[in-house]
This record gives sequence, C-alpha cells and structure tokens, in this order.
Amino acid sequence: MSIDWSLMEEHPSLRDKKVKVKGQFLLDLRAKVNDLEKRLTDTRNELNKTRSNLKSNGASLENTTNILESTKSSLDSTKAELNDTKSNLEQTLAELEEKTKFNANLNSEIAGLNVNLEGANSKVSELETKVDELGIDISNLSSKLENSKSQIKDLENSSSEIKEQTYKLTADIQELNDKLTITQEEKTNLNSQLMELNNLLLQKDAKIQELSELMDDKEKIIGDQTTHLEEVESELEELKPREEEKSVFSHETRIICPMCQAVGKNIREVEDREKILYYNGPIPMYAKKYVCKKCGYEWN
Repeated sequence: MSIDWSLMEEHPSLRDKKVKVKGQFLLDLRAKVNDLEKRLTDTRNELNKTRSNLKSNGASLENTTNILESTKSSLDSTKAELNDTKSNLEQTLAELEEKTKFNANLNSEIAGLNVNLEGANSKVSELETKVDELGIDISNLSSKLENSKSQIKDLENSSSEIKEQTYKLTADIQELNDKLTITQEEKTNLNSQLMELNNLLLQKDAKIQELSELMDDKEKIIGDQTTHLEEVESELEELKPREEEKSVFSHETRIICPMCQAVGKNIREVEDREKILYYNGPIPMYAKKYVCKKCGYEWN
C-alpha cells in the first residue's frame, strides 16, 4: 500500500488522524531517503571515476614496464658488444706485444749484423791488402760478402714492414680505445635511464597502492550507506499503514451502493490499481474507487 504523499504535502495535519505517525515526520523521512540516495549516487560516480583512474594508471605502468624491459634488453646487448670489443682489444694488444718483442729481437739482430758487417768490411780491407800482397783469389770471399749484404737487406726490409704493421696496430688500438670510451659513456647513460625508470616504477606502485586503499575506503563507505539506506527503507515500510481505507462521509453527500443501497460504514474507498493518474517522483498516484462491504460491488 503506497503513501499519498501529495495529501501529506498539501495538508499534513489532516493526514495525522489517518495514520499512526505524523505526516511531517514522513515528509522529513522521505527527504532524508532522497538525500541518502543522492549521496549514494555521488559516491558511486566517484568510485567509478577512481576505478577509471586506476585503470589508466595501470596502462601507464604497463607501458613504463615495457620501456624498462626494452631498455634492459638494449643494455644487455650493449654489454655483450662491449665484452666482444674488450676481448678483441685484448687479443690485438697481445698480438702487438708479440710483434713488438719480435721487432726488438730483429732490431737487435740487425744491430749485431751491422757490427759484424763493419768487422767483415774491416777484415775485407785487411784481406784485400794481404791478397794484394800475397796474390790470393778473392772471388769466393766476394761472393760470401754479397750474400751477407743480401741477407742484411732482407732483414732491413722485414724490419720496415714490421714497423708499418706496428703503426697500423697502434692506430687500431687508439680507435678501439675511442670506441670503448664511447661505449662506456653510453653504458653510463643507460644505467642513469634505468635508475630513473626504476624510480618511476616505484612511484607508480605507490600511487596504485594509494588508489587501491582509497577505493577500498569508498567501497566501505558505499556499503555502510547502502546498509543505512536499507534500514531507513525498512523503517519507512514499517511506518506505512497496513491498509489504507476509510469510510466515506461528506457534509454534502452520502455515498450509496448502486446495487444494495448500503451506506455509511458499509462503503469504503480504495485505490484503483488499474488507473494511474500521475507520478509523484518514482511513486505512482492511483485513482480512487468505492467498494461495498455488504455486496462486494465496485464502482468509480
């Protein structure tokens, strides 16, 4: 059975005689229920907005995580290239050291040969002098001398080639050192970016935790308000009259049953649930009809 709120709004004092509670109390109660419904709607909208922000932050966190993974992969690749470059540099340095030792030994041999050549030339001059004096054939000695000179020349050519290779290896080492310096700078930059991304990730985690706690608080508030609203609706339902009926009397006319001519307390006025006159908010307002308690006849 619904409450005739329009009657209470127009004449609350008249309604007080027909129900167990005062009409103004019911009006206040209805206003309180409407206010609670509005607050509940606002809280739900705020919760939906919080969930949307949380979803957006989750997407941003996922993108940040992908960037971090990509940066870590690039850093690992750079580290691998750096290790390869370092290994090649160490191998080149070892080869250069071996060739330097070989060049030093070769220079030492050349110096010894030059000393021997000077001694041989001195001896040749002495021998030529003696040959001239003794008349000895020096063709064999000349052949040996030419062979020695040829060997010395070959050694000098080999020494020149080794020096050129040494210069080239030195240039390669310098280039590799430059590349190593650049790679180390890139590694430093990547480590700095990685630290920044880790800090950003920690901030995102803290924000997500804060939003989660806020959402839990909002859901708790909604639950409390929903429970309170249900309690108020239950109280309102208990305050509603069990059956809204009244004997129809008028100072001007008396209602008479068209069938059995009954009047007075035998006639009652009830709502016609098949005819809705208008809506008061969400509450439908029905038309009235008369029912004869004596014969059961109904009419408008």
